Parts: sequence; C-alpha cells; structure tokens
Amino acid sequence: MGNLRTAHGPVQTPVFMPVGSQASVKSLTPDDLKDIGSQIVLSNSYHLYLRPGVETIRACGGLHSFMGWDRAILTDSGGFQVFSLAQLRRIDDDGVTFRSHIDGSTHRLTPEKCVEIQEGLGSDIAMVLDDVAPASADERRVREALDRTHRWAERCLESSTRTDQLLFAIVQGGDNLAMRRQSAQTLTAMPFPGYAIGGLSVGEPKSVMYSVLDATVPLLPRERPRYLMGVGAPEDLVEAVHRGIDMFDCVLPTRVARNGAVFTRGGRRNIRHAAFRDDLGPLDAGCDCYTCRTFSAAYVHHLFKCEELLAYRLATIHNLAFMQLLMLDMRKAILEDRYSEFRAAFLDSYRVTDESVRLAEKRRFHRSRAVTHSDTTLEH
Repeated sequence: MGNLRTAHGPVQTPVFMPVGSQASVKSLTPDDLKDIGSQIVLSNSYHLYLRPGVETIRACGGLHSFMGWDRAILTDSGGFQVFSLAQLRRIDDDGVTFRSHIDGSTHRLTPEKCVEIQEGLGSDIAMVLDDVAPASADERRVREALDRTHRWAERCLESSTRTDQLLFAIVQGGDNLAMRRQSAQTLTAMPFPGYAIGGLSVGEPKSVMYSVLDATVPLLPRERPRYLMGVGAPEDLVEAVHRGIDMFDCVLPTRVARNGAVFTRGGRRNIRHAAFRDDLGPLDAGCDCYTCRTFSAAYVHHLFKCEELLAYRLATIHNLAFMQLLMLDMRKAILEDRYSEFRAAFLDSYRVTDESVRLAEKRRFHRSRAVTHSDTTLEH
C-alpha cells in the first residue's frame, strides 16, 4: 500500500480512477463519486482541448472548479485518442497533426503543446505525449513508436513548469518484452515522479498482458507510483496489484453498467435477464452502495426493461462502488500481509468473462470509437 501526495490531497494506493473524459463521469455528480469513495478521477486533455477549450476552463478557475471536484485529477495526454483517429492524423518526429472528430478543424500537437494544455487545465497529474502503435503493428512500427515516445518524454519533461503538477512517463513497446524492458530502463533514467504502462488492454489475450507486466514492473522504481493505463476488469486489477501496480483507470465499469452488466463478487451479471424480475435482494449482497441499500435487483431490472434513465445511473453507482470496495479490500489485505490469500480467494469465487466474449467486446468497443470519415483525410 502506498500514499501518493498531490496538490489536492493524498491518494491511497492501489487506486482505481473513474473516467470522466469530458470533465464528467457519465450520469454521476461529484458528490456521488465522493459517496462511493473515489479519491481521484481521470479526464482527457484531447477532448477538453477541443471542447470547451483550455481558455474556457482556465477562466472558470481550472479543471477542478470547472467540474466541481476538489480532489485529485489525472489528465491523459490525449495521445491514444489522436493516434486512434487513423485517417485523420499525420505524424512526424516533431509531433502530430490531426483533424478534430467534432468539426474537422486542423490542430497540431507536440510534446510541448501537450504539457502546455495540461498545465492550463491544472490537473494534479499529467501524462507525457507518446506514440501509440496499434496492436497489429509490425516490429518496425513498434520500434519507431518506442524511440519517438522516449524522445517526446524527454521534451515533455524539459517543458514542464508547474511544481504542483506531477508528470508521468509512459512505457511502450507492444508485446515485445525486450522493447518493454528497454523502454522501462530508458524512462526510469529520467527523473519522472511516476511511470505508466501503456498500450495494453487493446485486444490482446490476458496472458500477454501479464507477461508484459512481469517483464516491466520490476524495472520501475518501487518508491514511485506505477500506473497501468486503461485496464479495469476486476480480475485484472487483482492480478496487476499482485505484480506491483498502484494505479488504474478504465471506462469498463461505467460502459458495461449502461448496458445492464453489474459487478458482483461472483462475477459480472446481466440485470436485464429474466432471472432478476422477481429478485427482491440487492444487486450484490456484499455491497453497501446507494443502489444496493435502497433498491431491489427487481427494481433495477424493471428500469432497464423500461429504458428509464435512472437505470443507467443506479448501475453506474453500483459498479464504481464495487471497484472502490475492491481496491479498499486490496489495501487492507496488503496492510495485513495477506494479499496472496486474498488474491486466491477472489479469483476462486469470481467468474471471469469468457475470453472469446471479452475480446469480441473489446474489438466492438474500439471499432465504435474509430473515426472513418474519409472525406476529411489528411494528405501524407
């Protein structure tokens, strides 16, 4: 267990960060997030730069005031979003030129601009700009992205000016373990206050992700936070903490909640299923969130069948509360020196989503986020 000091208070680790890409965790208020125990949230500088714009947020007193959240905030650099634009961006060694997925306007993002944006937002933790090679990339492209990521990390560090903002580097390298080790060694030679592992949970088998963690995490300083980006399946959090990870973020808990999937200690369950029609108990007997304290599973089932907006809110509250309780239980187990026993008991009782189903869901999700407007393609 660790204690990460930020300008807006301490964050106990391991910690899960709800995702509020556009300065809002979908369907929830800041008070909801506090009630379920959230210590820190994640927002995305790409989305906020495009809309409403850094100047608007700065005029409102910074991102904390803008979104009414007085605890810690981590902002992603937006690199993943820019590189997922595919036909709408052009990359070179200095940075990346891209067209907005909103209105087609042209923008230029460099490592220095990335830091400037996040310093303007005023987040507690900022991320460097990295070159994110797709999961299908060949070794040459992965090597090119790796070398560029290292050069850009150094430029981000040199351009950083805020003493109240922590700047994290991002380890890349695809599923090539040698490149991952090289990336970790190169970046830890630079004085970053924290290190992230990126480029995972993009459709690879879990065994590949665990192999990358086994090869990479031991090379990252134990006294600095280690952040696994974009990973949120409960079983992955338990396994990653076992391997030394401190921080997580993912849209999974909120996204599946809106589709009627709720987390329980027995695994993920579909509240739309007819089995819940007459279930007078809570969504999860071990949960004390607002949803489980107040409503029956039958009621939440009814709301989903009727497509009432309250359904999405109640399921989201429950799933994020489940994640926070899971992190709390992991912190307790670490303090009491019984994490191995906790891990074994959790994995024994939690029914993991079938691997083929999980990979199909992941592919559908990434396809849904892809921009395919060929009429706004940049010239190469």
